[in-house]
Amino acid sequence: MSDAQKTVCLLTAGHVSSTPRLVREAEALCAAGYRVHVVAGRSFRPADELDAALLPHARWTLERLDSLNGPAAALRKLQQRAARRLVRKAPFATPALAALAHYAGALAQARLAARLRADLYLGHQLAGLAMAAFAAREANAFLGFDLEDYHDAETVGAMNDPALSVSARIIQATFLPECSHLTAASPLIARQYEQVYGVKAATVLNLYPLADAPPAPVVPAPISADSPAVLTWFSQTVGPGRGLESVLRALALVRTPIELQLRGHVAPAYQAALLQLAGELRLARPPRFLPSAPPHELVRLVAGAHLGLSLEERTPLNRDLCLPNKNFAYVLAGLPQLLSATQAHTALAAELGEAALLGDLGEPAQVATLLDDYFADSARQTRARAAAWTLGQTRFNWEHERGAFLRPVQKLLK
Repeated sequence: MSDAQKTVCLLTAGHVSSTPRLVREAEALCAAGYRVHVVAGRSFRPADELDAALLPHARWTLERLDSLNGPAAALRKLQQRAARRLVRKAPFATPALAALAHYAGALAQARLAARLRADLYLGHQLAGLAMAAFAAREANAFLGFDLEDYHDAETVGAMNDPALSVSARIIQATFLPECSHLTAASPLIARQYEQVYGVKAATVLNLYPLADAPPAPVVPAPISADSPAVLTWFSQTVGPGRGLESVLRALALVRTPIELQLRGHVAPAYQAALLQLAGELRLARPPRFLPSAPPHELVRLVAGAHLGLSLEERTPLNRDLCLPNKNFAYVLAGLPQLLSATQAHTALAAELGEAALLGDLGEPAQVATLLDDYFADSARQTRARAAAWTLGQTRFNWEHERGAFLRPVQKLLK
């Protein structure tokens, strides 16, 4: 590699397998001729296997900060507890203190990244903004950040936690104005940040590469009493606040034979709670829980279903504004989807046309009628799958979108 070759370092507090957007960016940067390093965290043992599946073909290097084992990890957690107590007191609320309160490994991971001496540091997830900023300052480099979520209202828990809400505000107010490269995962997230922080971000959707798609459109099995319509949903974690309880209430009212498949890590207590709810609702078939899979396998895994589910709720505000990966995994799979009527989904449904059903999760009877009407019309289902496949092949894929990410980087580092 030439000494003149530019270096980009991407940072996340999470596992690389839980940040597929970062992985796609890293691969795009490598293909464009940059030297690429990824500095990630390690805090969730079940994700280790998914991380390992990504690495054999990676052209980028990976360094991880272990937050699970050893005295250094234990010491960082003690420091975080102290920072969380102090960050709410204005005289102590420095950006470094806010970063430590938000993520125990923030300062250590920033030091690790700074030693790599990159020309551009790109943060993912809120802690990634602080880490990238500290590393960029140390290396006298450019700073960039990806606004995949609206972090001031990302989760109800964080909004109700004074230490997390104060630290989020400090990190963003301090470092967003320093960013030379700023992207957002939905147009509404970009608009929200412009209104609140006065920064402009280019929209780069959460799209998958064409190589992840099945080789041809998949035709699902005919629906019958013995072969139910398969509704699929996936996430890294199967948990509350994702619309699953609402869709179960709708499924209790449908006439069509339906099986709900949920893919992702699920806590035993939450799995038991969903199964209990399914029993109380007298569902003919309880939800089926499937194991997590590497991000590059998800599109093919969902392709054989009859309908994808995108069930974001309207609160907190982030869920109303975001467009998650699953929206576009379904499209690339040639799979129509049921979209909850958030602001972001309502706009997306207009673009997807026949490939989308738009329903109000607060009205289970309306959603049930929507599903029954759809599954009663085989011609409509055929048109919907054809529309989804065409959109995935021509518009909603990473090959179409990656230029929106790469062009500003190339201009910055020319």
